[in-house]
Amino acid sequence: MLHGVPIGHPLHPLLATFTLGSLAGTAVLDLTSVDPRAARVLLTTGLAAALPTAAAGITDWSSLHREQQRVGFVHAVANVTALSLYTTSLLMRLTGRTRTGRTLSFLGLGAASLAGYLGGHLAHRQAAGANHAESVTHLVPTGWHDLCTLRELPHGRPVIRRLGYIDLFVLRLGETVTILADGCSHLAGPLHQGRIAVEDGTPCIICPWHGSVFRLTDGSVVHGPATAPQPCLQTRLSEDGIVQVCV
Repeated sequence: MLHGVPIGHPLHPLLATFTLGSLAGTAVLDLTSVDPRAARVLLTTGLAAALPTAAAGITDWSSLHREQQRVGFVHAVANVTALSLYTTSLLMRLTGRTRTGRTLSFLGLGAASLAGYLGGHLAHRQAAGANHAESVTHLVPTGWHDLCTLRELPHGRPVIRRLGYIDLFVLRLGETVTILADGCSHLAGPLHQGRIAVEDGTPCIICPWHGSVFRLTDGSVVHGPATAPQPCLQTRLSEDGIVQVCV
């Protein structure tokens, strides 16, 4: 749930948008000199929303690689600084020291803005939380393509095969061949090195890097940290025993 598997993409950015919007809105209300109670309500809302936001962020951070975790750690420190300033601001407002509370809110907004910048760097520069297996099929012309002969594929053991520029996860079970994009949608881990397991009566592949679980029938996510499904390609067997794949 905290990874965002039910909604198909990371939960943390969604919660962070609401939290940061509430805290930034407090600054707008302070600048417009409206009823101080309105700013207090919005500030309290932002602080309350920060708890599930942090929980989702820590959950995602735990499955990132080292370089991403370094940036994520500084991102977290900036967020803790911002929340400390905002919490103190709320206490000042509740005790009647509104001017001090407003000053602390503006300082908190500066720290939160730095945290937001680092979060954007994580998402857009370092691709943390991005789908690493989306739309790979555009690298190959559409239509049916010969992949290999059925007898070349070992029974019950996943292997990697290449179609043009695409690395494919290929698993043969009897006369049935399942093909997924090989790079895990979480951080592009090699699925062909993963372990086959059964979840709720359905065969699945477990990514060897971070343990994401995908159904072999359609590539859907069973367990995170991956949130996006794994591209699943249609296959057929020609009369002369050639495995063909459609993209």
